[in-house]
Amino acid sequence: MRLLVVDDEPLARERLAALVAELPDAELAGVAASGEEALLLAGTLRPDAVLLDIRMPGMDGLEAAHHLARLPEPPAVIFTTAYDEHALAAFEAQAAGYLLKPVRPERLRAALERARRLTRAQLAGIADAAGGMDATPMQRSGRRSRIAARLRDELRLVPVTDVICFIADQKYTTLRHTGGELLIEEPLKALEDEFAPDFVRVHRNALVALAQVESLERDAEGRLSVRLRHEAGTIAVSRRLASEVQRRLLQG
Repeated sequence: MRLLVVDDEPLARERLAALVAELPDAELAGVAASGEEALLLAGTLRPDAVLLDIRMPGMDGLEAAHHLARLPEPPAVIFTTAYDEHALAAFEAQAAGYLLKPVRPERLRAALERARRLTRAQLAGIADAAGGMDATPMQRSGRRSRIAARLRDELRLVPVTDVICFIADQKYTTLRHTGGELLIEEPLKALEDEFAPDFVRVHRNALVALAQVESLERDAEGRLSVRLRHEAGTIAVSRRLASEVQRRLLQG
């Protein structure tokens, strides 16, 4: 079983890595010092499980779990936490495992054994549910507050409030935001389902943020298009979706 250890404290990382090294049926795939680094490594190393600290600066373990759940092959997420037993009980129904610091070898073995028995569908659901604990209202609703895009050895996190639109192009989707463009490997339908309250489908390959629509325009032949803010240009509205687009814009 390949494991990724994530903790912002060097001593905690070293201790967990040492415990993993003592397990005959486990392999240390890598270590990360932040939620952002964990996402980058998880996408390339494809660990079976992630030992994830909850409290970290920047992207904490809860938000990282939310993103990990959306990987094509989501790993099991086992949180490590300094919470007491009462707080721990509130989490136990929602995670592949929770380990109280300092982590004891027998607890680690038990958590890994449980993780081995989970299906991929169960892993995605568990990580998503765990990602909702102590989350923002957007995260608790099942929506991410930021979208991750991998760029070789770098991870970019774009706040959803900065997204102008998503444009689908075969297997990739272009994310246009207020600071530029990025490619992500997420289908447009999944993005539409996740962000439905704040986005509207204007074309079969285009999903637009309602807050980023400057105006709705009609040309001499009666065809509609939406003009986007931040000088992002216009996007044609399909005839099939025209009524729904107008309704959503009037509501907003």
